Amino acid sequence: MIANDQIQYHNQAQLPEHETRLSFIEGVLERKGFNAAQIVEKIRAFQIAIPSWALGSGGTRFGRFSIGGEPRNLEEKIEDVGLIHQLNRSANSISLHIPWDIPKDVPALKQLLTHHGLTIDSVNSNTFQDQKDQAYSYKFGSLCHTETVVRQQAIDHNIQCVEYGKQLDSKVLTVWLADGSNFPGQHHLRRAYQRTAESLADIYSAMPDDWTMLIEYKPYEPNFYSMIIPDWGTSYSLCQSVGKNAQVLVDLGHHLPNTNIEQIVGRLMHFGRLGGFHFNGSMYGDDDLTTGSIKPFQLFLIFNELVDGMSDPTVKNPNIAWMIDASHNTKDPIEDLLQSVNGILSAYARALLVDRAALNQAQEENDVVQAEELLRDAFLTDVRPLVAEAMRLDGGAIDPLGAFRAAQVRANLIEKRGKFSTATGL
Repeated sequence: MIANDQIQYHNQAQLPEHETRLSFIEGVLERKGFNAAQIVEKIRAFQIAIPSWALGSGGTRFGRFSIGGEPRNLEEKIEDVGLIHQLNRSANSISLHIPWDIPKDVPALKQLLTHHGLTIDSVNSNTFQDQKDQAYSYKFGSLCHTETVVRQQAIDHNIQCVEYGKQLDSKVLTVWLADGSNFPGQHHLRRAYQRTAESLADIYSAMPDDWTMLIEYKPYEPNFYSMIIPDWGTSYSLCQSVGKNAQVLVDLGHHLPNTNIEQIVGRLMHFGRLGGFHFNGSMYGDDDLTTGSIKPFQLFLIFNELVDGMSDPTVKNPNIAWMIDASHNTKDPIEDLLQSVNGILSAYARALLVDRAALNQAQEENDVVQAEELLRDAFLTDVRPLVAEAMRLDGGAIDPLGAFRAAQVRANLIEKRGKFSTATGL
């Protein structure tokens, strides 16, 4: 959808200013004892999965406003993710949601993925909606339901998701449940939890040994009195009961206001149970806004814990699956995703610039001010040239968003797919 020479032509215009800014930050970092080239290499290695359901316009219960040119099928979703990866070289996988993205021609899909340099990151099950011709409703729950036939239907769906994933060489199943209650007394809270644990165990036993189950949590919505998995502790306890390949998935929007997410991250890494991240931005709740657009300092603090854990040989946590989970009510979805990837990489780069030895000393000496200043210094560093250089070295754009606009990609998509094309998903 965009020729590589267009990206390089755009880069040529950006290159003089980019090199000036890059040279400046390289000098600043050298004086602080950091090697800019090593930081850039770490940024280059960091890859973020794009969710198939985020490639169309989002919406609310009041309305949805199409951007036009939305992907009409899985093949076109792969093309859009391929475009994002072509621009920033940092999004080499796509996460699927079943039944929105049921693969039909698997060999052709694999060929298309290879053409765009992509893999399937994970498959996500959907028991929060009733599908056409579904035998039993999830109105009162799925894996926690009081009726055995409903639970078995939800279990079978998750196992089918695994089968689809195996066809496309994925090895991760993500489970998010909308199960819960809206009114006091509606659920027997302990029995609902136990039924959920037993259902997850059945799904887990059907997974290959080299697969991972990510269990997501959410404190409210769509149910407002109780959620079956409302917090990281419940998710952690389910992982402990299900098996060693079950891990907690942290969605940044799935927390009550002002929750200390970075502490949750630290705890889960300490326990070796942090399996995945869904990145987005949040003002009030599960807002699914552009990553880093609302609380960039919190995002940096989260990455500070992540980098600290990943660099500590005593922490035995598995490799973490990184993914964006966003909704675009007013933005072009591809532009929003480009912004989110940039925000994630910037937060990661800043966390790499924390002087860990000095921070550890300040913490051990209870030097509160010095510890805070070390974090603030890293956070206030302009790392944009480092992120841009990582993308440029891999053949991407110095300014992915600018290159996307200069190539008039959205207009071309509308011409190809139509003004009123609608992507499957939320």
